[in-house]
Amino acid sequence: MNNEQLKGDKVIWIIAIILSVFSLLAVYSSTGSLAYRTQGGNTEFFLFKQFFIVLLGIGLMYAAYRVPYNYFSRIAQFLFYFSIPMLLFAIFFGPEINGARRTIFVPGTGLTFQPSDLAKLALIMYMARFLSKHQEEITDFKKGFMPILIRIIIITLLILPGSLSTAAIVFVTSMIMLYMGRASFKHLAALVGVGLAAFGLLLMIAFVAPKVLPRAETWKNRIVHFIYPDDEQNNQVLQSKIAVASGGFFGKMPGNSTQRNFLPHPYSDFVYAIIIEEYGMAGGVTIVLMYLILFFRALKIARRCDLKFGSFLVIGISFLLVFQAMINMGVAVNLLPVTGQTLPFVSMGGTSFWFTCLGIGMVLSVSRAVPESQNAPENVKYAAA
Repeated sequence: MNNEQLKGDKVIWIIAIILSVFSLLAVYSSTGSLAYRTQGGNTEFFLFKQFFIVLLGIGLMYAAYRVPYNYFSRIAQFLFYFSIPMLLFAIFFGPEINGARRTIFVPGTGLTFQPSDLAKLALIMYMARFLSKHQEEITDFKKGFMPILIRIIIITLLILPGSLSTAAIVFVTSMIMLYMGRASFKHLAALVGVGLAAFGLLLMIAFVAPKVLPRAETWKNRIVHFIYPDDEQNNQVLQSKIAVASGGFFGKMPGNSTQRNFLPHPYSDFVYAIIIEEYGMAGGVTIVLMYLILFFRALKIARRCDLKFGSFLVIGISFLLVFQAMINMGVAVNLLPVTGQTLPFVSMGGTSFWFTCLGIGMVLSVSRAVPESQNAPENVKYAAA
């Protein structure tokens, strides 16, 4: 691969590849117990599976990078409207796992597909297209704000039954994009107020009629246990805290985690706790810095992009990815209630890993079209300017 084939932001390329390769170490180290439970002790099974996932993911990232980013505007509408029936299919026909229907089995692969991964990316692409084409009307509630708001609400409500945290991430990311798209602050403030009221209503439903929305009971318990810690009721948080506390500054070194044998989902939801246990505070801080650097590099790309679609696309994808990462890490160190969010690029994954790679590939596609010399303030066309 020569320099002509690999342009774009080199820092984002490096971070994405480092995190992807690091996921092999993290998954191999954290799946020992899972291998003994499901694969007869074959600890290499999940390593090779993750290697295939990472290899294909990097391929998808490169493929998206090679596509001129204006093409994504053309397919945004199709993906958006395609994601809606996929979400509905998962709700009504998907397998029930932990009281929720949010996945679809991919025939012949042994993998599951969460339509919410597609819907998140499709909504960001659609919003980037809409905001770039309706800058003059976006401050008008009926002509500009309401049409895109309806689409945000549809996707958020369809994701909600399966995952409150994913719906919240999508909603917050949408608000950020609307703000960057110069939507009226008054409209956004009113929308946030309505969103908080709706969340309060869901909690009331959990207390009064838990059978109406089965997952609401889980949401309530997670919040209550976070506010009023109870180690007997929240074993996964206790085990995560032990992993973090025992890591020290440099950790126990790779493969020496003990909490991976006691912590539920150490390869996905709580992989960051295992990282701190094995690589210490130094490793944990390094991971945080990588995500932050990725985000700030993405903002730099957005500021330099000539077309507003590219700016909005980069802002939406990078914020979504880094916001999800911060939530995952916040849960692992007990700063946030348990959410079930994975750590992008690092947690053991399948289709979720691939959609993350596609999203970063789109960011790199935009960066490929931005000349590196275009850095003078007078040349900047910032999305929210």
